[in-house]
Amino acid sequence: MVAISYEDIVKVPKALLHDHLDGGLRPATIVELAAEVGHELPTTDPEALGRWFVEAADSGSLERYLETFAHTVAVMQTAAALHRVARECALDLAADGVVYAEVRFAPEQHLERNLTLDEVVEAVVAGFTEGAALAAAAGNPIRVGTLLTAMRHAARSQEIAELAVRHRDAGVVGFDIAGAEAGFPPTRHLDAFEYLQRENFHFTIHAGEAFGLPSIWQAIQWCGADRLGHGVRIVDDIVPGDPPVLGRLAAYVRDKRIPLELCPSSNVQTGAAASIAEHPIGLLRDLRFRATVNTDNRLMSGTSMSREMALLVDAFGYGWKELQWFTINAMKSAFIPFDERLAIIDEVIKPAYAKLLG
Repeated sequence: MVAISYEDIVKVPKALLHDHLDGGLRPATIVELAAEVGHELPTTDPEALGRWFVEAADSGSLERYLETFAHTVAVMQTAAALHRVARECALDLAADGVVYAEVRFAPEQHLERNLTLDEVVEAVVAGFTEGAALAAAAGNPIRVGTLLTAMRHAARSQEIAELAVRHRDAGVVGFDIAGAEAGFPPTRHLDAFEYLQRENFHFTIHAGEAFGLPSIWQAIQWCGADRLGHGVRIVDDIVPGDPPVLGRLAAYVRDKRIPLELCPSSNVQTGAAASIAEHPIGLLRDLRFRATVNTDNRLMSGTSMSREMALLVDAFGYGWKELQWFTINAMKSAFIPFDERLAIIDEVIKPAYAKLLG
């Protein structure tokens, strides 16, 4: 088999379901925006700042990892800043060969300079739209869908759910809850999830990363999640062996084809996996779970979709067949209409990989 290079991976179409807007800023942009609002950074050298974010996030603790967001969120408090960050996000993903991306952010975290929730969403969606148009003009077409996130330790999930539905025809394709899992179960936000179901709206839930099987069970069986944000700890319900034995919950997740938004580098940083080589994505792929590959926070992990795939190629010996499988899994699991998902799979993804698979 011909070795797959990083440059080759950049060129193939990729689909991304789990990427945080406030976790993917360009370091140089953070420096410029911080200067505008007088926010103090650990360093004003963009290259050194990029290293600081990775080192600060590389602690093995989800709580410590989340602390790095204080700096990115601080510079995302005006419509102009939000628009710029979203535009650059779309451009950066497109340059990395991502043809479809769902990028999430928490509107409630961007109100410090008197923007309304609706103004926050409008600025971000407009930024994604402009970035996608610029990317297409540069020969890197991308479609970006927005996910609105509510913070699980706060009490605004119903309000954010209604905000998401209000903007569903303007580019918001789904809802999410995020933040520290331990002590903040998804069932605290049951009213929001029931509302979203009544509105026929899609949602994913961060579950099964820092906390284990109970959070996955609640997210699916109590809250009705369409997908699991991370979900990596589903491996705790699989007994190793030849063949491995799936517990009731793991079997249900696989049988129902519930997508797992796996984020290898991030999971290693937060201690959910010991290393890329030991990441459960290998087992979950072998067992044919609906596994997908994602970036989570590109700045904090110093990563990209191409880098995540390259790491899996190195760790598991994957070829184009496996990378296509992950990509189609993600596209099948997107929160846009079925015919639009199918068009990207049949007209963009499969033809590109067919040339490589011979």
